Amino acid sequence: MVLVKDQLDPDLRKLIKKKRVAVIPVGSIEQHGPHLPVSTDSDIVAEIALRIAKSGNFLLLPTIFYGVSFEHSPFFNLSIKSSTLQKLLVELCLSLSSNGIKTIFVINGHYTNQKAINSLTTKINKISKGKIHVFVFSYWDFMKESFDHAGFVETSLMLAISNKVKMKLAKKGLTINNLKSNEISKVKKIASKSFPKATKNGVWGDPRKASKKVGIELLSEIVRNLEKKCQTCLTGKNPKLHQ
Repeated sequence: MVLVKDQLDPDLRKLIKKKRVAVIPVGSIEQHGPHLPVSTDSDIVAEIALRIAKSGNFLLLPTIFYGVSFEHSPFFNLSIKSSTLQKLLVELCLSLSSNGIKTIFVINGHYTNQKAINSLTTKINKISKGKIHVFVFSYWDFMKESFDHAGFVETSLMLAISNKVKMKLAKKGLTINNLKSNEISKVKKIASKSFPKATKNGVWGDPRKASKKVGIELLSEIVRNLEKKCQTCLTGKNPKLHQ
């Protein structure tokens, strides 16, 4: 693995001749209830991307800490438009290509970033005429547990990777286990426009029983499944990329 930000230019240019695959983690800065830091999404995806880069011996780019989080207002968020995030990623991919890196994994850590990144593969493929290969993944698609926000899953993951969690402040938020499907759809629609209106305290789920042990297990599951997916993407296109 190569941490791009730590390299000297001459060394990096030599390394790029051998390592032609890059990983870009994308997170957000936004409220995560009373017990998790606003960097939670970025912290989690940065750790997952680091492990993926290590296992695949890839180039790891600095995490993009800012995402599309306007729905969390008036709770704290530092947001950019979906079009801005997509433009940033497009330009980064093109810049990587100009440096000889033609295969890129974008790993997403924030739910509302998906609109910006889901069409990225098609857009880059069209611009580059198929010469740049971009694969986009959201980490929660690689675990069995249901996605939440500052709930059991995210809090457990943070306990596994960080000492910033304040479990004494953890409070139950919106839970949907006992809701009917139409009620779930309704509350999701509300949350997409105003997360605080749907959840009251900014928490989707119940973090009170979260644990470091569960977090380690979840992290292992996510990384294991993502590793397999990345290998499939690479070997399906060009086996030599994964040497």
